[in-house]
Amino acid sequence: MTPSEVSTALSATGYLPDDGIATAVFLALELQRPLLLEGEAGVGKTELAKALAQLTGGRLIRLQCYEGIDVAQAVYDWDYSRQLLHLRAAEATGETDHRSADALEAELYGERFLIKRAILEAIEPIEGPPPVLLIDEIDRADDEFEAYLLEVLSDYQVTIPEIGVVRADRPPLVVLTSNRTRDVHDALKRRCLYHWVEHPSFDREVAIVQLRVPDIDATLAREIAAAAGALRDLDLYKPPGVAETIDWAAAVFRLGANSIDEHLAAVTLGTVVKYREDERRVIEHGLDEVVAAAVRRAGADAATLFDPPLPPPAADE
Repeated sequence: MTPSEVSTALSATGYLPDDGIATAVFLALELQRPLLLEGEAGVGKTELAKALAQLTGGRLIRLQCYEGIDVAQAVYDWDYSRQLLHLRAAEATGETDHRSADALEAELYGERFLIKRAILEAIEPIEGPPPVLLIDEIDRADDEFEAYLLEVLSDYQVTIPEIGVVRADRPPLVVLTSNRTRDVHDALKRRCLYHWVEHPSFDREVAIVQLRVPDIDATLAREIAAAAGALRDLDLYKPPGVAETIDWAAAVFRLGANSIDEHLAAVTLGTVVKYREDERRVIEHGLDEVVAAAVRRAGADAATLFDPPLPPPAADE
């Protein structure tokens, strides 16, 4: 498989990558290295992992990181309630009278009482394609967990003292995402392939909207993509991502419009701007200017697409 073929395969799942993303995915597959995706929220980092699961046929296993996450939430834990019930049942039936404490303890710490979290599920041997392990928003986790994760990604194995070592026979495809609320440590970055995910180009965002909102008018798709791009230029606290652009396009389309105007943009602004401060900034800037600029750009791009280029002037004889 080549980067071009990866791009085609991802497009078939509904994810339209640029050349940089397609190449990064190709290398992650070929080199069996984790892929660290950084970028602003809403640029499609998580969606890429979902598309990779469809592409490879592997199960998507998602670990959502947060402050304070530890091994018990990310790797494994013991089902203490079931262990206690099992022990009481053994006492009630008299089984404890004929068994040693070591035998009972060994039974309590067997796999039937083991709660497998995302990382353990991703590295345990399975039949079929290796899973896709999505470690989402690693920048929200603590330094200690990041250090532990680095160790796991080096050997793809987990040691459970009561059971032993669980090792992957085939490494999962690991995708880590970061919104860069803090810097990920250099050691983890060195372990991964790295790609900064930009907001899509205008043409690619239009194509994404048309793919995710079937039957939308081509003019409306261009106007919405252009308006979202104009909002990103306003230095908002939370610039709209691709997901917000899709939501905005879907909302306007469901209202039966084939083009956007100031009133329609105002009543649907909550689908694309999610903070009161950002809403005020848009209004202060002038929503009419945002819409007018979007309509002009959409029209100019449409003319470029559909009008044949003018012939070059004839050279003077």
